[in-house]
Order: sequence, then structure tokens, then C-alpha cells
Amino acid sequence: MAEDKISAAVLDRLYATVQARKGADPETSYTAKLFHRGTAKIAQKVGEEAVETVIEAVRGDKAAVASESADLLYHLMVLWADAGLEPAEVWEKLAQREGTSGIAEKKARKA
Repeated sequence: MAEDKISAAVLDRLYATVQARKGADPETSYTAKLFHRGTAKIAQKVGEEAVETVIEAVRGDKAAVASESADLLYHLMVLWADAGLEPAEVWEKLAQREGTSGIAEKKARKA
């Protein structure tokens, strides 16, 4: 795919696909199988994919980091859908933090 045609909108499309598979047959859909297994299993998968992403980053394998990041984002979308959280809610949080120092933002959360 040409780089100029790829955008963050792919995440919204992925979320829509995840939502559409929520009630699918767990025997034929990995996404449905995750929902069927419950929040704890979904959260476990997010953790596993995060660790795998970090490992590849430490190894310095850019292609593997991209691949593991895609897996992580997919599982995160499943977790969001399971929690009833829409991506727009996360995008809003990011927009609120935009232009704010990470240090200042963390201090504000503690206040």
C-alpha cells in the first residue's frame, strides 16, 4: 500500500471490524473467540503483545516492532470494544494532551 494512502483511519476501520465480530461464532472468528473467553483473557493478550513489542524494540528489529505493534493495536481494540470504549474517547484524551509536556500532564493527573 502506498504510504500516502495509509492513515490512522485504519484504526477506526479495525475497531468497526472488531465490533462486527463481537457476536460471531467463536469457532470461526478469533475475535469472537477472544470475546467469548472474557475480559481477563483479552487483557492477558494485550499484555503479551505489549511485551513482544518491547522485546523486538530492544532487539532493534524495526519490521518485527511494526508487526508486533499491529498485533498490540488489534488486541487493544478488542479490549476497548469489550469495555464499551469507543476509539473517539481515546482520541479525545490524546487531543486534550496534545501540546502539553508529558511531565506537566502527569503532574496534573496526580492533583
